[in-house]
Amino acid sequence: MAVAQEMLETYPQDLGGIDRAKLVACIEACAECAQACTACADACLAEQMVAELRTCIRRNLDCADVCAATGRVLSRRTGDDADLTRAVLLACAAACRACGDECASHAQMHEHCRVCAASCRRCEQACRDLLGALG
Repeated sequence: MAVAQEMLETYPQDLGGIDRAKLVACIEACAECAQACTACADACLAEQMVAELRTCIRRNLDCADVCAATGRVLSRRTGDDADLTRAVLLACAAACRACGDECASHAQMHEHCRVCAASCRRCEQACRDLLGALG
């Protein structure tokens, strides 16, 4: 069992009508994407053509920060603010799309960018799935 799921199951209050499976999937996707983007930025810095990867590095770092923050906001259920939740999910999906697109443009040359782009796509979809479930 994933830690995010286990923590939600131990939450002492009712979570309301939120789709637990989509919430868990989104929290996990955010954590995975934050790690992938951080590692990809670092790998880009290790490449010989680092100057050509400047935009990719920036997108990676922005996406990592947004994903990490989104995962933390989603993990806090007490006093949940639905408007804020929607806003962070939209921001995360946008950051993941931008980073995924940038990494995909380098995927033929850099395997780490291919892996990161795929993680960004999964996280973007998880955010959109949870947004859809929120109504």
